[in-house]
Amino acid sequence: MFSNEERESIYKVIYNRRDIRSFLSTPIPENIIQRILNAAHHAPSVGFMQPWNFILISTDEIKEKLAWAAEKESRALAVHYDGEKKMKFLDLKIEGLKEAPITICVTCDPTRGGSHVLGRNSIPETDILSTACAIQNMWLAACAEGLGMGWVSFYKKNDIRDILEIPPHIDPIALISIGYTENYPEKPILELANWEKRRSLEHLIFENKWGQN
Repeated sequence: MFSNEERESIYKVIYNRRDIRSFLSTPIPENIIQRILNAAHHAPSVGFMQPWNFILISTDEIKEKLAWAAEKESRALAVHYDGEKKMKFLDLKIEGLKEAPITICVTCDPTRGGSHVLGRNSIPETDILSTACAIQNMWLAACAEGLGMGWVSFYKKNDIRDILEIPPHIDPIALISIGYTENYPEKPILELANWEKRRSLEHLIFENKWGQN
């Protein structure tokens, strides 16, 4: 299906994609945003339920409110860490929510497709897993477009529902900041901050049964 060059390009995007938190204010052409959203919309979904929606946020007023919600939660989470690790956690930038020219709230509708969706009847959380596939597609597409993308995942859902007027049954799964950046790290930010290291793949693979190598 793909030439060697095309195949290598896919892996290059996968390995070089990063979670970015520092953005330039340079506007993003509308057709690029549309391509990224279209990539998300072509993600696989269990039962083809396509549970996602995308709220595009460009006004400074709403960005400030979203940043407030994230900052409030980051300080609440920081009590679980002591010393240097706590400071590193607090130093993780959420300024990207305000800096990036556009932030996208990706939501999940657990009622989409009705009460009987193939696969969701057995594993209800497949709607959220399907939405995560859409987010991954966005990340890879953004990287391929030369853009940085940051996923902010620490906030109270009801805060985001209130700010964006989201119905109570809809889950705000992610706040995604997208923009051009001058700081595209060679390694994940948390790895560079010595928060965690990438685990060895060989220790994560079992044969036939759990724990069997």
